[in-house]
Amino acid sequence: MPQPLPTLLFGAFDRHNLGDLLFPYVAARLLDNDDLLFAGLVERDLSSVGGYQTRSISQLAKELGRRPLNILHVGGELLTCEAWQAAVMVQSPEQAQAIIRRLEAKSVEREAWVHNALKLSAQAPYTVSRELFPGAACVIYAAVGGVELDERAEPFRAEVITKLAGADYVSVREQQTQACLKRYGINARLVPDPAVMVAALFERRIEQCAGEGEVAAMLAAFPHGYVAFQCSAAFGDDETLKQIAIQLARLVAESGYGVVLFRAGAAPWHDDLECYQRLAALMGSTQVKIFESLNIWDICALIARSHAYCGSSLHGRIVAMAFGLPRVNLSHPRKEGRSGKQVAYAATWELPGIPATVEVAQLAAVIQQALATDRAQLTIHAQALAARYLEEFTVIRALVDSPMERRG
Repeated sequence: MPQPLPTLLFGAFDRHNLGDLLFPYVAARLLDNDDLLFAGLVERDLSSVGGYQTRSISQLAKELGRRPLNILHVGGELLTCEAWQAAVMVQSPEQAQAIIRRLEAKSVEREAWVHNALKLSAQAPYTVSRELFPGAACVIYAAVGGVELDERAEPFRAEVITKLAGADYVSVREQQTQACLKRYGINARLVPDPAVMVAALFERRIEQCAGEGEVAAMLAAFPHGYVAFQCSAAFGDDETLKQIAIQLARLVAESGYGVVLFRAGAAPWHDDLECYQRLAALMGSTQVKIFESLNIWDICALIARSHAYCGSSLHGRIVAMAFGLPRVNLSHPRKEGRSGKQVAYAATWELPGIPATVEVAQLAAVIQQALATDRAQLTIHAQALAARYLEEFTVIRALVDSPMERRG
């Protein structure tokens, strides 16, 4: 019987972000193939926070570009990530700030720096085609997102559409991206985000994390329970933090639960520990604590053992969904009315009556409402989403496992 070809798992798991770091674990567990390569835009070792060690996709293209292999984009908002964003987000936060100050307004120098940093000329570098890997037997996009693709410049969008048109399989994680791609002639399948599988595949590992270290300390600190709260650095202006502090203090008083502040992503343009320190100081309460671990399994355990999740992270929501927990995404005052990926995903997969987002001024009331949701119903929904993803992944498995001569 012919052996499966090597499979290259590619995505944005070369930087710290909860969802992106979980995706390759889901794909690797579901593929019956020991010959896996893990690649991002840059070479990076994130094993210290529970991630993989990645190879640079440009270097792998030089080494393996003409070899028969499968390329599996493992998930994430890959279709709208521009090269400048991507190159900055794989830097350290300190380096990123200096680079942004130096190059943001200098287009020519910025483009040269990006090319040097990534060793790629692509405008949408987290999308890979046979142009980079001429020997690729199968190119797969699994549950990717592109909510703002219509807002991107035409040359960027054309590059993405061309790459998707040349792929062997494309699925997206919400209906907004699906409808957008259909307008450009791409018939993408619809499948939940891979993180719906975390409870089904990794519950034992996550439960072990809950019994030790910082998660166990939070459980001991809040014996009556806690709400897991997260917000990106975009919420860090004084007025917004003040309003969040007022709402969280109200939630503590009304629910009796504590609040644990955690980071879902530490890459540039993600979450900022200093914001949480200011937020905790504004609350001035023993009922709020900052969770400092960046290990993705600790973060999953923290969410899994919470009474509810509230925050700006889509994958904070999806991990809570996977464990059948109440959840709501926080909308930024400057972005109200915009249909971001959180709204698009909730509109596609959320149960009726569960809000997609909450404005800061309504945070306490909406979390209290979410806490009253029937947990049995949430658990059934979590299992249904995992089953839907698993069913769709059989299509991917069939593509990856089939010998080249059977692919036509």
